[in-house]
Amino acid sequence: MSKVYYKSPEQIEGIRESALLVSKTLSEVAKVIDVGVKTITLDRLAETFIRDHGGIPAFLNHPGVLSSFPNSLCISLNDQVVHGLPGDYELKDGDIVSVDCGTILKGFYGDSAYTFPVGKVSEDILKLLKVTKECLDLGIEAAVVGMRVGDIGYAIQQHAQKMGYGVVRELVGHGVGVELHEKPEIPNYGKRGSGMKLEEGMVIAIEPMINAGKAAVKFWNDGWTVSTVDGKCSAHFEHTVSVQKGKADKLSTFSYIEKVLKRN
Repeated sequence: MSKVYYKSPEQIEGIRESALLVSKTLSEVAKVIDVGVKTITLDRLAETFIRDHGGIPAFLNHPGVLSSFPNSLCISLNDQVVHGLPGDYELKDGDIVSVDCGTILKGFYGDSAYTFPVGKVSEDILKLLKVTKECLDLGIEAAVVGMRVGDIGYAIQQHAQKMGYGVVRELVGHGVGVELHEKPEIPNYGKRGSGMKLEEGMVIAIEPMINAGKAAVKFWNDGWTVSTVDGKCSAHFEHTVSVQKGKADKLSTFSYIEKVLKRN
């Protein structure tokens, strides 16, 4: 992570355009997610859609600890928390799949993620998805001028733990817009009134990663994939958000995705 970049209103509009391309890409993925579909198929579809609309996949060739990221989407299945690698795995009835997407459009970065149910998913897992999305909404409510980073984490943590879920600590949200990962880090846990003060011009990615069981995670030898230690499912939702007075401005949206899911 580099530094905090405070964005002008014009830059925020550029980031919004990029974030909306992410949102539309995820809705294209939503159209084809189904039992029997290979995760690499979703990845190729996303890359084509992003490039056809003048963007560049932000994750493709992004440097990591061992190697650059080889794909356009992070696709994380069931007990995988984040950073899963697309491949020949065929989606099965009852799976959940987190699809995380980033784009560069006219020099600006957008970032968003959605966890999709595949086929008939158990009530317990549907509840995990619902609560994780609620955590995201509560985090966004706290992302206003005068609040602090800890207030966002506190809002997410309290709701998740009240429901008996584990809150991942090793991975966090982040500033975004001029680069893919900027400061400040945005943990999904925290104390009210602690951490960096939120100011106008900040654009952040808020992304709760909530586990059905224990909070602890393990890192795979591929250098990317992260999964739960107990093998229980994990959910992940993310928005790119502009910090404003009174109410945060969501630059990405789930409305395109949810229109597709309702049709299905």
